[in-house]
This record gives sequence, C-alpha cells and structure tokens, in this order.
Amino acid sequence: MNRALLVIDVQREYFDGAFPIRYPVGHLEAILESMDAAEQAKIPTVVIRHHQADPESPVFRKGSDMWQLLDEVDSRPRDLLVDKQLPGSFTDTPLDGFLKERNIDTVCIAGYMTQVCCDTTARQAFHRGYQVEFLRDATGTLDVENKAGSVTAEQLQESILVAQQMFISDVIDQGTWLGRIG
Repeated sequence: MNRALLVIDVQREYFDGAFPIRYPVGHLEAILESMDAAEQAKIPTVVIRHHQADPESPVFRKGSDMWQLLDEVDSRPRDLLVDKQLPGSFTDTPLDGFLKERNIDTVCIAGYMTQVCCDTTARQAFHRGYQVEFLRDATGTLDVENKAGSVTAEQLQESILVAQQMFISDVIDQGTWLGRIG
C-alpha cells in the first residue's frame, strides 16, 4: 500500500471559534501523533484548510484568525497544503493529482468535522478508487442542533463511523493505523 495522510481542517475555528470540537476526547493529540508517525514513516501528509466563498462570512473567512491552521498542525512538516471552499477535499483542488503523481492508493482520514468534510472527503476518495482508512479517534465533532433535530457529538460520531464502515472506509483507531505503518 502507498498511503497518504489527509489532515482536514484543523483550524482555530474548531478550538477558539464558532464550532468547538468536543468529541472524542484526545482527538487533537491523536491527529498530531498521526502526523508525527507519518513523517517518520515517510508517508506524505496533506494538510487541508477550509474557507467560505463569501469574503464577509462570519466563520472560516479567509485570512481571519479563526481560519488559520492550529499552530500545532501548521508547525509540523507537510507535503502539500490544500485550500478548499467545499466539504470535499478533492473538489476544485490539486489533491487527486498530487496523490496520483505519487502512486498513492490508500488515504487515511483525520481532522474535522467527522460528519461533513471528513465524511465527504472519504466518499470522494472511495469514488476515485482509493482505499480509505478513517481514524475514529483522530476525527471529531460537536453537538448539533438545527431545524431537522438535534444529536449529541457521541451519537453523530458513531453514526458516521458506522455508515463509513458499511462500504466506504476501514474505520480504525489511531493505534491500529500506527501499527500498520510502523
């Protein structure tokens, strides 16, 4: 297997902004450890950063403090930084070309939010023929309430992981992934 680690949207908005990720416990540490292990194993790491198309958006506004990558991620080595405007990391970005140039056949998903950008990116990767590893403890979410209803972070995380495992991804914990790349 030729792997790449995709670190999706680990931005300040999810820590100090409008969408504080709260579940699972230890999500950031698992992401950072995965990045360090990928570097040590010479696995390409792609860091992905989201911004809203509307330059006046109150969240993920390009150039704003909350749009910035979390310092702990920004300071770590990466092979590519991808900026995106939609949930899928492949949409209108150089990601697929980067992976194909390196003969990558397997992508590992880490980052935020489990039910939006991580889920969408995993589905896009699968549709493009990649094998997908989805890190259950290095992805994260928060409680959600909207006009459709409400769900706890725990329920949301579990339901997305169960759906991913049905057909799209191999849902594993970070320890299993570290064993695979070790």
